[in-house]
Amino acid sequence: MPRPTTAQVAYGSLTVVLSTFAILLLTDASSGAGVVAVAAAGLVLGLAVAAAVATPRRGPSTTVAYSSASSTAAPAVSTASSGSTRTHGPVPRARLRGGAVEPRVGEHSLRR
Repeated sequence: MPRPTTAQVAYGSLTVVLSTFAILLLTDASSGAGVVAVAAAGLVLGLAVAAAVATPRRGPSTTVAYSSASSTAAPAVSTASSGSTRTHGPVPRARLRGGAVEPRVGEHSLRR
């Protein structure tokens, strides 16, 4: 499970505190069960806000990926609204040269 971001923690905590305080003032709850119900509602609302902050925004965005292998290669551009697959990160050399795989692919890196 991924860790919550700073924005999720901040917005969720602020929502819990402010919504619980506001509901307690508006309902004038004084019994133990009423306070527990209001606190539970505040927690649920805070979780909903934190989850809403985490969802990615969907909109017309353009993703541009440059290849570090060749400086003369054109950037691979794809748009989210065109229905094509998105390119994440640099384009491999094999895709730039029509699918031909270089013999160095199987070699180990210099890091040990």
